[in-house]
Amino acid sequence: MTRLLAPLMLAVFAAPALAAPPATDPPPELTDYVNKADASFAWKLVGKKEKFLGTVYTLELVSQTWHDTKWDHKLLVFVAKGVTPQPTMVLWNEGDAPTGDGADEMGLMISGQVRAPVAFLFGVPKQPLYGGKKEDALIAESFVRYLETEDGSWPLLFPMVKSVVRGMDALQAFAKQEWKCEVKDFVVAGASKRGWTAWLTAATGDKRVKAIAPLVFDSVHIAVQMDNQVKAFGKPSEMIHDYAERKLVPIPRTAAAARLWKIIDPWSYRDRLTLPKLIVCGTNDPYWPLDALNSYWDGLKGDKWVLYVPNAGHNLSEKDKDGKEQKLPLRAIATVCAFCRGQVYDKPLPKVNCDMVCPPGAGCLDVSLLCDVKPLAARVFSATALTRDFRKSFWEDRSLDLEGMKGECRIDAPKSGLRATLVEMQFQLEDLTYTLSTPLRIQEAPKK
Repeated sequence: MTRLLAPLMLAVFAAPALAAPPATDPPPELTDYVNKADASFAWKLVGKKEKFLGTVYTLELVSQTWHDTKWDHKLLVFVAKGVTPQPTMVLWNEGDAPTGDGADEMGLMISGQVRAPVAFLFGVPKQPLYGGKKEDALIAESFVRYLETEDGSWPLLFPMVKSVVRGMDALQAFAKQEWKCEVKDFVVAGASKRGWTAWLTAATGDKRVKAIAPLVFDSVHIAVQMDNQVKAFGKPSEMIHDYAERKLVPIPRTAAAARLWKIIDPWSYRDRLTLPKLIVCGTNDPYWPLDALNSYWDGLKGDKWVLYVPNAGHNLSEKDKDGKEQKLPLRAIATVCAFCRGQVYDKPLPKVNCDMVCPPGAGCLDVSLLCDVKPLAARVFSATALTRDFRKSFWEDRSLDLEGMKGECRIDAPKSGLRATLVEMQFQLEDLTYTLSTPLRIQEAPKK
């Protein structure tokens, strides 16, 4: 096939990407809330235990008082054996408090992989509240209260972000007290609504946020994503029923609703989001249309990477053809650890460019891959569906032959329905083997 030229590297990966108009000044409600003084902030070290894999510190944190409710948190700090404090720390934000030893084992394993202390902040958000509401039902309740009052302190994402900011404050003070060293910045990570929180924590402009790793939150540019869901699924995903039941989606055509979705959308703050970003998605996540990333990827500034975990849903654990699921999301853990180590030690991940072009009348997809580091291997993953709903599709892979840092192949169009395609590369960072992906492209069968 004809070699694709470098200028084509900026071609669209799926349906035509939305042009990214210049962002206006970010709305002030988020920073107004986060920066507001709150005398209830406090932290203390309440425990230290030595385990086989390393040391676990337990801190108790009060991040704020939100509408007369004190937000208290467990903040665990993990230091694997052989690991020493670094100027950069990883901060993962999580929901309910830990039970058993699972968090200790996971935290120490990640600390060992990252080669730096790692902190897990629990209780983001404080829940249950308002009649036992948790998670999306609680967020939806806060959104309704915003629409009723137009009080910018109501959206639950804002106190969730403030929890992370106060967590950074506590960790810096803890490091000085316990280790006699300075932690200057953080890689902030989290999954689902905690991934949303990671985006918005960076959106505050807090310079301590060095990088973010939002997992399974693929709804940046929210108004567009709501339309995407209807186009892909025929209606909003049943996974966001808490918002639909409160008549928050479809987004009401009111000024207050437009303002609400603007102030909690990372897209509104994209001029601030120039820091390194690792976006992790499951190809079969029931929350989001498969090509959701394409609605905002080109508009993101700064270094950015994506990992699609094939045949994985919202928990990122892969399934085989028989539906058997992995116990742990190993592919996601490996890549997140590599990203975090790279940020801690200033060794950024490889740059990846992939051009996917449908030549006019050819009935195929020409794929051209170019990396600035030679991958260990590369594979093309594809899945088919009768409609744009790929949630039940199984992803098959085939090897992509490489010539140094380049690779090319041709993917035939499906005979019927649609086919989605992405490329995955495997890389090595010292002792860590991890994978990165390209954005994907959806092909339609030729019209007869």
